[in-house]
Amino acid sequence: MQFSNRRQFIQQSAAAGAFCALSARPLTLFASDSDKKMRLGLVTYLWGKDMDLRTLIEACEKSGVLGLELRTQHKHGVEPSLSKSERKDVKKRFADSPVELVGYGSNAQFHEDDPAAVRQNIELAKQFVNLMHDCGGTGVKVKPNDLVKGVPHEKTIAQIGRSLNHLAAYAADYGQEIRVEAHGRGTSELPIMKAIFDVADHPNVGVCWNSNDVDVKGEGLEHNFNLVKERFGDTVHIRELNVGSYPYAKLMKMFVEMKYKGWILLECRTNPKDKIKALIEQREVFTKMIG
Repeated sequence: MQFSNRRQFIQQSAAAGAFCALSARPLTLFASDSDKKMRLGLVTYLWGKDMDLRTLIEACEKSGVLGLELRTQHKHGVEPSLSKSERKDVKKRFADSPVELVGYGSNAQFHEDDPAAVRQNIELAKQFVNLMHDCGGTGVKVKPNDLVKGVPHEKTIAQIGRSLNHLAAYAADYGQEIRVEAHGRGTSELPIMKAIFDVADHPNVGVCWNSNDVDVKGEGLEHNFNLVKERFGDTVHIRELNVGSYPYAKLMKMFVEMKYKGWILLECRTNPKDKIKALIEQREVFTKMIG
């Protein structure tokens, strides 16, 4: 499977000595598959967007939801503008906690019909790669993020795929995975994501399943899941598991059956007053769903 190949590629890149000074926490990326299992974490959108980093980590510790994907422009303040000493402090905060810094959710996107804008977004994504390397994360989330009107879809798809290959090669030297969220007008559809990944064949770039309503369209959830499952990265985005009509029980069953070993990350849409209580509830639902 491509998932295994990507993990092997990152291991080999690290072994080559380009950046051997990674700490023990980023090296969780290189753990053998037999040592890992599917786990529940949190994206700071929306439940964590108003928490500083200390409060975020404490909320995860108290709830038992022990992974964090930090989203840009949130109160935690972990941004590329941090100094070297500030980045060391972020790394230490996670090293001193059972909570893992899963990675970062950037807004870098590669669909625009403007080469300068695409280059600018690639450079932006590289800044987040550097940030996660310094802070102890394991990857950066990016987006396609649209099919441009008036531009042939094949051209946009090829452009996105080539951009991802370039970024993935850069990120591999820093021990960071590039995670492509199934997001945007048209680009959230799994047949389009598959077409993007037919071009984006670098072993260090993976699909971040995003639990969109379009997942059940066309030939259905299982068919769409199978289109991209061999290219899954280490993160999956879900909404509240017990809210709405999305078939989460079926989705979790498919992840269990394929022995997925990444992070299932809550990217919630509601606004409960007691976030810790809400996280505990989601953890309990998740545990039941995966058996």
